[in-house]
Amino acid sequence: MRLGEKLRYLRTIEGSLRGLGRPLTQLEVARAIHRQARASFSQSYLSQVENGTRHLTPTTRRLLAEFFKVHPGFLVDDPEGYHSELTSDLRAVESQLDGWLLRAAERFASDGELSDALVKVARHEDTRACVLLLGAIVETPGLAERLLDTLRPELIRSPSRAGEEEGAAT
Repeated sequence: MRLGEKLRYLRTIEGSLRGLGRPLTQLEVARAIHRQARASFSQSYLSQVENGTRHLTPTTRRLLAEFFKVHPGFLVDDPEGYHSELTSDLRAVESQLDGWLLRAAERFASDGELSDALVKVARHEDTRACVLLLGAIVETPGLAERLLDTLRPELIRSPSRAGEEEGAAT
């Protein structure tokens, strides 16, 4: 995992831990570090680090590690093919899938329900199985609608209601 991905992941986790239901913004992180450590730390610098155009100094690595409560050694790019545990190739694929889902959650942060759902799938112990299950549900005629009607009836739009909403919009 690249350093930028790790920082975005940490911002997502920190936002969730703080009960925000969204990732912390880069500006929120910079301001919090400034308040906690009385150190100069800017949003633009964090953005450049996340985008890979700047490197962390030892001081900023320490500040970020203290803020996110991680070891400073975590805040580096992982070597290609690196795994933090004894894993199979399938686990490496799942780790990539988790990262992709967390990036998608961040990208769709304006849709809180969708973002939260993506984070929940990424945090599940078997992300791959969750995605395969979703594929099977969607592929089975009528199953998605029946499950939604049972689990989240407020999300179901009947054809007559959809037509009413479209008519009201025009």
